[in-house]
Amino acid sequence: MPRVVRSPRSAVRRPLTIGVVVVLLLAVGYLVAAAVVPFAPASATTARYVPPTSTLPELRFPGYGATAVQATGFPESLRTSGDTDPRSIASITKVVTALVVLDEKPLEVGQAGPSIRFDAEMQALYATYLAKNGEVAPMPDGLRLSEYQTMQVMLMKSANNYAGSLALWAFGSMGAYERAAAAWLDEHDLDHTTIHEPTGLDPANRSTATDLVRLGQLALADPVVKEIVGTKQVSVPGAGAIENSNKLLGLDGIEGIKTGTLDEAGACLLFAATYERGGRSVTVVGVMLGGVDHDALDVDVQRLLRSVADNFQVVTLTHAGQTFGTFSTPWRDEADAVAAEPAEVLVWGTTAVTAKARLQRITFGERGERVGAVRFTIEHHDPVTVPLVLERSIEDPGVWWRWTNPFQGVDAAAA
Repeated sequence: MPRVVRSPRSAVRRPLTIGVVVVLLLAVGYLVAAAVVPFAPASATTARYVPPTSTLPELRFPGYGATAVQATGFPESLRTSGDTDPRSIASITKVVTALVVLDEKPLEVGQAGPSIRFDAEMQALYATYLAKNGEVAPMPDGLRLSEYQTMQVMLMKSANNYAGSLALWAFGSMGAYERAAAAWLDEHDLDHTTIHEPTGLDPANRSTATDLVRLGQLALADPVVKEIVGTKQVSVPGAGAIENSNKLLGLDGIEGIKTGTLDEAGACLLFAATYERGGRSVTVVGVMLGGVDHDALDVDVQRLLRSVADNFQVVTLTHAGQTFGTFSTPWRDEADAVAAEPAEVLVWGTTAVTAKARLQRITFGERGERVGAVRFTIEHHDPVTVPLVLERSIEDPGVWWRWTNPFQGVDAAAA
């Protein structure tokens, strides 16, 4: 059998071929690995937030007596001027009487309530209060009125004999009324208010301006009282045509609440007005005690209310599209995280605002995709949260970039 002789050249060619195959396999492996290994999330940085500015209001208070004013729902807006000690409150007392009686004999809006027969004791109050130079309304023999009608005469005309009659009807005696009023005041934390009788003719019925602002808010929260004090005129059988003693009613948004006049108290007014500010209704409640007369007091009330209303400000927290962070990728692509929607808040006076943005971990993303949120903390207000979205898409850089930038930006955890 002939012997095969192998060429030295073929022996050399075999390891060379194997080496080429190995290199090709390694190259293919690299290309495949580089193409499929996932990227790490894009680096994220948050932007510096410049808070909006607001101003400290200057209110136009009178130079006498005691005054307080506050926008309901804006605790920071409470402002006072003058005396802080309890002062005589005159017929503002009747607001307490209305709320105490309604606590004992509740009414719903639209209900007339039970009928009140005015007996001899109640009718005698006409002469009693007239002798004290108090406001009274006719109360003929045999008169019967509903609880609601009696409230109208008491609150609108400020008729003392009707206030006294309500107290006797609801509690049986003036002493029982006084005890009920004390309990009601205690229950509602009106700690600086003292009520001895239901009309306000007793100068010892006293309160502070801040307590009376709270009383006004309680009055407006009762729909029956709010409706009555906001009524300009009405005709009540037996009592006749009743006109509201508050001459400011209906002017500059004023919707109540109660006048008061007494030598020891001066001219007094517990007032409320509602304004449209920043797309919402805002009610301002205030009181002035110790005026010379109601004509001058009314001018001062209007001036103060305008200064309060003018200090509401709509503060813009963010515009839609405002940048709160940026995502950056190894392939030098960047996309901002922007507010998905505008946000604003109605404030009164100076208000501190801070913002904190939180960005999600993302690698790629479509324009408009949610990528986080920014939370605004507003002094005296509930926080506001706005979603953040991508201002532009972050796309895969493609295979060529992966091949030419070996394993840059690779997610080590995934790898």
